[in-house]
Amino acid sequence: MKQRIILSVIAFALLAPSAWAQTEKVTRQSSHQTAKPQPPKKSRWQYQGDFHEDLALVEDANGKWGFIDKTGKLVIPCQWKPAWNFHNGLALVKDDNGKYGFIDKMGKVAFPFQWKHAHDFSDGLAMVEDDDGKRGYIDTTGKLVIPCQWKDAFPFYEGLAYVMDDNRKYGYIDKTGTLVIPYKWKKASYFSEGLAEVTDDHWKKGFIDKTGTLVSSCQWESVWPFREGLAPVKDANDKWGYIDKTGAVVIPCQWKFAMNFHNGLAEVDDANGKRHKINKQGEIVK
Repeated sequence: MKQRIILSVIAFALLAPSAWAQTEKVTRQSSHQTAKPQPPKKSRWQYQGDFHEDLALVEDANGKWGFIDKTGKLVIPCQWKPAWNFHNGLALVKDDNGKYGFIDKMGKVAFPFQWKHAHDFSDGLAMVEDDDGKRGYIDTTGKLVIPCQWKDAFPFYEGLAYVMDDNRKYGYIDKTGTLVIPYKWKKASYFSEGLAEVTDDHWKKGFIDKTGTLVSSCQWESVWPFREGLAPVKDANDKWGYIDKTGAVVIPCQWKFAMNFHNGLAEVDDANGKRHKINKQGEIVK
């Protein structure tokens, strides 16, 4: 009898680890099966933009636009269609009558909706268009400080804005509305790092400084604005390279596509369309 008891104890001891392992396996499987992956939380917004001046644009299910703060709280109700980001403490919105105006960060109408078209504030001024299709500029109080007189006009950057005359030529005005760079360009663009892209009558592109002097002759098929002292340019062979602020080519035109520098590096595509990163010496680093 004693011998049978001893044998039974030995057999249980040998089987116990296997039984325990089987029990844990079943337990783990059961636990795994009950812990089903949760679906991602559905946003209440059809669209949510980046934050500008601590507020972000959101669009609700009805296609109306408002603003949330950084806690996600809706601080300006969705009532506009559409709306744009805050700049200089004001946001451009459009009312149900198709007129443009601006609201403050409390969501209150800053000044009456009266404009056929408008741009965001930039450099303290906003381009507005009247019912006659003429464009001018208002300040942050809503006062028309530069009368509506141009067929086309664009926001101020670095103190200057490009405008178009009745002959469809572009020049630049200062914040008093004074023409400081004559109307002579077929196309123009905003100033960045003291230089602006312009297009001549042959559709070639170059760069001018704030006196209107060409620092890079109009010889390029396409260009990007200056960033970190360099600008991407495309030559007649559809190859991209980079020029400095004197107009000198500092990185040869050899890329299928090129973008602006950011933190010392720029993305470029080679002849096969493969993306690389280069430094300011034109060397591939990634």
